[in-house]
Amino acid sequence: MINGSTVEAIGYTAQGIFASRFLVQWLKSEKFGRVMVPLLFWQLSLVASFLLIAYSIMVKDLPILLGQVMGYYIYVRNLRFKKAWRVLPLWFRYLVIGVPVVSAMWLLFGGEYSLMGIMQHNTNMWLLFWGTAGQAVFAFRFVYQWIYSERVKRSVLPLGFWVISIIGALLICTYAWRMELYPIILGHLFGFVVYGRNIMLHYKYKNKVKELHANEDAAS
Repeated sequence: MINGSTVEAIGYTAQGIFASRFLVQWLKSEKFGRVMVPLLFWQLSLVASFLLIAYSIMVKDLPILLGQVMGYYIYVRNLRFKKAWRVLPLWFRYLVIGVPVVSAMWLLFGGEYSLMGIMQHNTNMWLLFWGTAGQAVFAFRFVYQWIYSERVKRSVLPLGFWVISIIGALLICTYAWRMELYPIILGHLFGFVVYGRNIMLHYKYKNKVKELHANEDAAS
């Protein structure tokens, strides 16, 4: 059995890194007056996701695990958009690519922490459905971001990303409260502030551009 305090430490560390990525993103966006997505955002996302995958297995929580797996390679794709993937050390890239494979093997043959053990731990099917739905919505924000970025051929965080983030975070927080997953709740509380502020920055910058175009039209 893994020590409970160690598990909690991993969970809080992962959520701390997740929160710090949005702090970095928020500060840069405030500096430029519009929504920005710095390279460090994706680098921190990848590290935090790695830790949260381990945390979700150790607490035997299937919804959290599925949510992290859904977004893992999207972080890698955005690093490619930023042309920052190949500059990473080769050993680190192999580690990143290999983590889901190792996790899959762990889930198949991990005994107490196998997928069967996790399923046995999640006996409340309605709660499992609620948590999975919340993680699916929350993870979809990055699917949406990925599709949008593929369309414009650069890494961006569009308005829909922040709206989906708020909805997904609300669902996950209610689930995490019921499951007493306090590291998950703590991370999302900070997220609500950042999501709301980025929506405000989006419309502020949009209105600024409209005013600029209107002034240009008036001058011509």
